[in-house]
Formats: sequence, C-alpha cells, structure tokens
Amino acid sequence: MSDFNIYLETLLGSEKLAGLAEVGIRLLLTVIIGLIVIKIIMKITRKSLDKSGADPSVYAFIKNAVKIICIVVIVTMCLGILGIPMSTVVAVLGTAGAAIALALRDSLANVAGGFMIIITKPFSKDDLIDVGEVSGKVEKIDLFLTTLKTYDNKTITIPNGLINTSILVNHSKESRRRVDCTFSIGYGNDIGKAKEILAAVCDACPDIIKEPAPVIGVANHGDSAVIMDVKAWCETDDYWDVKYFLEENVKIAFDEHDIEIPYPQMDVFIKK
Repeated sequence: MSDFNIYLETLLGSEKLAGLAEVGIRLLLTVIIGLIVIKIIMKITRKSLDKSGADPSVYAFIKNAVKIICIVVIVTMCLGILGIPMSTVVAVLGTAGAAIALALRDSLANVAGGFMIIITKPFSKDDLIDVGEVSGKVEKIDLFLTTLKTYDNKTITIPNGLINTSILVNHSKESRRRVDCTFSIGYGNDIGKAKEILAAVCDACPDIIKEPAPVIGVANHGDSAVIMDVKAWCETDDYWDVKYFLEENVKIAFDEHDIEIPYPQMDVFIKK
C-alpha cells in the first residue's frame, strides 16, 4: 500500500476510503457507459434524420439538442451518485430553465416558428411568397430567420415568429397558376369582335394551357370604357411570360383591328 493510501486511510478511516473508492468507480462507470450510450443514440439520431430528409438547420439543431439532453441526464445521475438530492437538482434546473426561457422568449418564439414552418411546409426554398407587405423568393430557412430575395435583388430577413403569425401567400405552391388580365374597350366597339381578338391572342401564346380553356368576358361597365376580363392558365414558372405576352400582344391586336382603348375623359360645360 502506498504512503498516500496509508495517509488517506489514517485520515478518513478504511470504511470511508472504501466508500469513496466505490463512489469513484460508480462515477467512472456511469460516465463511460453514458458516453457509449450517447454515441449509440447520436448514431441512431443521425440515421433517422438522414432518412427523413430534414432541413439542414433542423438537422443540426436536433442533433445538438439530443446531445445536450443526454449530457444533462448523465450529469444528473453523477450528482445523484455523489449524494446530492435529486429534488435540489431538479429545482435548480427548473429555475434556470424558467429564467432562460423568460430571457429568450422572443428567440424561442422564432425557433418555434421555424419548427412550424419546417413541419407544416407552407413554403420551401425558391418559392415566391408574400408575407404582409414583403414579397420575394425564399433563399434560406433557418431556425430563427427566413431570408428572401426580392425582385430587385434586395435581401430581406424575416423572424420566423412573425411569419408564423402573419398571412402568407405562396405563389409557387401549386404547379399551375391563372393569369388574370383586364383590358378596356370603348363603348362604341363591338364586344364580340373584341372577344374574338382576345381569344386569338391567347391561342397564339405557346405557354397558355389549352385545358382549362381561357375565360374571356365582360367584367364591368366603367365610367368611360367596357372592362374585358381574360383569365388564362399556365405553368407556375411561365406566369410572368404569359402576363407580359398578353399585355403586349392585346395592345398590338387592338390597334390592328381599330379597337379603341379609351382613357378617362371628362366633358366640361361652361354655363354663361
């Protein structure tokens, strides 16, 4: 027996020394077995996430969360082995958790919003969306923020908590979209002829889907013009091509067939 062991046995007594040795062995075994279990759990978690095709940000968050939970469990078990009452440990953890949650309530709301976005999938990367008064293509979805790229190449970051509580419009969710255009003709023009011209322009557009067929009709009677509606279906990616085609070619066709496109007019009578 070494001098150090003899000193400890003299200082603490053989029974206490044996008790300390037992506690040390239990701590060592708990840590070793705990690390092995963590490794197994993390391996299972990674395989499950790989199969689920989870978003990269969620992938990293879940891995870190599982690892932290496992470490907390092991530390709690070690404290129990050292004789620290579990009620005290739970109380301390609960108080710390409540304080952290209160301090980070806005960030936690954004994290919750990020999870809701990823779980419900109201939009995905490269989708064109409107959130409130903001519009743009989705560049990146993180746990805290969603990044949009606007039409004029501006970058907008929106907290996920705000997105989760706002009205959201996804222009890319469906594979097809309807292009709605309105055109004005004069009251003196032939409505039937105007409808034939509009139908011909729709037929000439290669991106307009033939079924369902475009809907063309009189929308309403304006102050100085008859308002014509054109509703044509196309693939979502072709929306703007169809929109611009109709707007340009209807104007050209109306000019060729002498269909008046009136502008607001006002007759002023001067009373002498």
